[in-house]
Amino acid sequence: MKSEPFNQWLSNLLLVGNLPQKSWDILLLIYRVALGTELFLVHGLKKLGITTGVVEHIPNPFGLPVWLNDGAILTANLVCPIFVILGLFTRFSSIPIWCVTLMGYLVVHAGDSLLVKDTPFMYSLSFIFLTFAGAGNYSLDYFLFSKSHYDE
Repeated sequence: MKSEPFNQWLSNLLLVGNLPQKSWDILLLIYRVALGTELFLVHGLKKLGITTGVVEHIPNPFGLPVWLNDGAILTANLVCPIFVILGLFTRFSSIPIWCVTLMGYLVVHAGDSLLVKDTPFMYSLSFIFLTFAGAGNYSLDYFLFSKSHYDE
């Protein structure tokens, strides 16, 4: 019966939690691309005013020089997500993103309701996860830097 491999895969996922490596790599690919695309399109382009027509105010809670503050936030919202989508330097590229989103959660939105704080909190958790999980085998990281890729 054709559905048996799928049933086995589904029961492994739901009941045991053991997935084959290939399944994890596919899930990491989908997760990485969806997350990076969402951050880039919704938050990155908004900071430039591309999606809204109005340049978004970038908060500077630590009083840094404007060029440094804006540069760091724009890099985390526009450049780093592209690296994450491509799976290139994924762990390194995730760090500035979760630093900025965690700052948004803990400092910028400190007095706001959980409804407002929810977005930076979820982005922070998501990119912290990617920092530790990495990009998976369907990434430029794997193809460029993995020893096992060269051994195949």
